[in-house]
Amino acid sequence: MHGWAAFELAHLLHGDPARAGTEPLLSILVPSVDIVLRPGKAEVRAVDPAAAARAARVLATPAATGPAPAPLPEAAALLAADPGGYRAAVAATSADIRAGLLDKAVVSRAVPLPRTPDLGASYAAGRAANTPARSFLVDLGGWRAAGFSPETVVEVAPDGRVSTQPLAGTRARTGDAVEDARLRAELYADPKEVQEHALSVRLACEELARVCAPESVAVGEFMAVRERGSVQHLASRVVGRLGEGADEWDAFAALFPAITATGVPKAAALAALGRHERGPRGLYGGAVFRADTAGALDAALVLRTVLVHEGRAWLRAGAGVMGVSTPAREFEETREKLLSVAPHLRFS
Repeated sequence: MHGWAAFELAHLLHGDPARAGTEPLLSILVPSVDIVLRPGKAEVRAVDPAAAARAARVLATPAATGPAPAPLPEAAALLAADPGGYRAAVAATSADIRAGLLDKAVVSRAVPLPRTPDLGASYAAGRAANTPARSFLVDLGGWRAAGFSPETVVEVAPDGRVSTQPLAGTRARTGDAVEDARLRAELYADPKEVQEHALSVRLACEELARVCAPESVAVGEFMAVRERGSVQHLASRVVGRLGEGADEWDAFAALFPAITATGVPKAAALAALGRHERGPRGLYGGAVFRADTAGALDAALVLRTVLVHEGRAWLRAGAGVMGVSTPAREFEETREKLLSVAPHLRFS
């Protein structure tokens, strides 16, 4: 099965259903034809053999070519604008943290697009230019999206092995090897970024421990650097094994929404986002997932994504805010992340 979970599902999972709103929080599809693309091959599965054969013929047919869709010329100006008061939201959140209300919150901003992009062409262009952990092209349950997720919320194998991949701490990637190495060293040396990352890893361990066998939770990788499109992140992986009576959806519920799209502690971060962000996030910060009947689940975090819903199209990005955060730097971080998507948007 395939599906998505909206960010506002978090309010149901964290004891505040009144804030979940009235929009659908979860959409799941069991497809009649399922195609899995792997390096060098495609796997087609279907209940109806004739449908599988038709899908195989489509895959074997070269794609039609036509005029190349155009990029968005005003992208740079759109990313640099702050009509929603993002810097003020960062300052207010940082004040909440210094007052002891929470430790960290990932405050995001939306960038409305003047028209709806060609999602297929945008996905193809963005996938060629990015280095995502997962990518997706979605048209389901009223949402359309093309995304290049930097991390997974949760991965569960049929044998009960479970992992999550928090990425927190960011610097730009410029394409210049010397400059990128300098920025990487700066990232490792920045106490705010390191503390932000360590908080995320600690909470990931605590959340996995709720559904995993005793003594099975461990940090499999700590503070590596992962290159994700226009940025580089501090990255860790926390692993465990599901405990008796727990399944893949218990693991999803324990880890959703991703720490790195919410904050620490989660309930306090959700409350802070309610105060300082404008309106619901919808699919942004939620998950796009794939699951099967053997117990496998793979849920990608919806970041670095162009979103289309109810006739509107927009980008969105956030930054982890701490007590020592500066609004200018966090705004710049969102711009750096948006550059993973904005230059690759294509319009017919």
